[in-house]
Amino acid sequence: MAAPYLVHHLLQHSGDTGARTALIDGPRTLTYGDFRRQIDDGARRLQAAGVTRGDRVAILLPKSIEECRAIFSTSRAGGVFVPVNPLLRPAQIKHIVEDCTARVLITNAALLKTLGNTFDDTAGLSIVTVDDDTGSSGASPPPSAAIGEDLAAILYTSGSTGRPKGVMLSHRNLVAGTRIVRTYLGISGSDRILSVLPFSFDYGLNQLLTAVEQSATTVLLTFRFGDDIVRAIRDHECTGLAGVPTIWSILTRASPLLAKTPLPSLRYITNSGGAVPSDTVRKLRDMLPDTRIFLMYGLTEAFRSTFLPPDEIDKRPTSIGKAIPECEVFAVTADGRRTKPGEPGILVHRGPTVSLGYWNRPEDTARVLRQNPLLPATHGGEIVCFSGDLVTEDEEGFLYFVGRDDAMIKSSGYRISPTEVEEVLMSTGHFRQVAVIGLPDPMAGQKVHAVGVARDGAIDVPVTLKAAADRLPPFMLPRDIELVDELPVTANGKVDYKTLVAQRTSHAGH
Repeated sequence: MAAPYLVHHLLQHSGDTGARTALIDGPRTLTYGDFRRQIDDGARRLQAAGVTRGDRVAILLPKSIEECRAIFSTSRAGGVFVPVNPLLRPAQIKHIVEDCTARVLITNAALLKTLGNTFDDTAGLSIVTVDDDTGSSGASPPPSAAIGEDLAAILYTSGSTGRPKGVMLSHRNLVAGTRIVRTYLGISGSDRILSVLPFSFDYGLNQLLTAVEQSATTVLLTFRFGDDIVRAIRDHECTGLAGVPTIWSILTRASPLLAKTPLPSLRYITNSGGAVPSDTVRKLRDMLPDTRIFLMYGLTEAFRSTFLPPDEIDKRPTSIGKAIPECEVFAVTADGRRTKPGEPGILVHRGPTVSLGYWNRPEDTARVLRQNPLLPATHGGEIVCFSGDLVTEDEEGFLYFVGRDDAMIKSSGYRISPTEVEEVLMSTGHFRQVAVIGLPDPMAGQKVHAVGVARDGAIDVPVTLKAAADRLPPFMLPRDIELVDELPVTANGKVDYKTLVAQRTSHAGH
């Protein structure tokens, strides 16, 4: 059988597994045989709605069997799927649908009602609701004419400024990411993967594609509390779970069920979307002694860049690891020189997961996708991804995240990594979560300010700052620690630093 090069090929590649369970969605289950039939039905429906090769199909659905079907049906019909997080507000949804000039919006009746007249003035958009889909038994849709280099998906991600930008991913990008992650996580058809991350998030989507490629089972979960995750792992005997730092914080600090529930099936957990504080990693190790922890770093523009093998966590707990299979990452200085060990530089990613850039934003694309500074055009050339993240590399080639180049706090002439300060504050044991930001200061330019969620409802701020002062030089120490009930998060569950800063700078202006 030929290797898969289109997203929907992943279903056929895994062989005849029609009776195996593909998806578990609450009380509903779906076999691979039925999943394939539903995908063909969905593809016929999209083609009847006018979708042709390269047309964008926006998918606004909760995490569900219907969302999974819509993703693969769009690929099967030759279209480009655009998953939209249903937590977004109508104006944000409208921006995404109109920015990518979607031909079809797939949603359900309940979500459509919340949109009201949002799309009354959107030209050329057809709205398809899954509630009306009774299925059909027509002829199989014709094979897609797409090739691997064609656009398969657009994932919208928050940039440093302005409205979300659509990252364009080819079929080959997504298939390569599937193959690569499956390789180093050792995923097979016997795995049962708990899916809690949205499919509008690159790693959430990858989990689904990886499971399908191996004919594994995906357990779909929309959770409210950490205990919901624990129950799902226990009840469905899940073998894998991916999360972002917020989820690990919830599990280790606000999930009483985890400490008293054996989870022998859980083979691995993986992290993306930001650094996990060492204190949280230690708690996870204590609570899940038989579970392997893979710490990973990535960016939507190049999917996944590095991972730290579980057996390296104790030796280098703050490292983001080395390059994922089939890819190379390295750090360069502002003038394009390869950094020396310990010298900060911008992380550059090369390999088959480098995206096609930003939809309809050539200038933004040119800033991120550039000529490889270490491989001149005269020697063949190559386009690589400049992450915008500062890292250092040690003598053994392990990388360490320093901070976003555009998120670094600049105070009294020093460049300060928020991540480094957060790590120290979390290690005091007084916080469930903490975020460090730079706020305007007339003397220093910016002052270091911490916003935290207290572990036990209250903390002694002077005592906590004194403890942090033992590990931080004076210029890195927060001037103050502001306590809040919760930190704002983006639709993908990451701490929303831009909102934290905006709220405090707008207050200061009144």
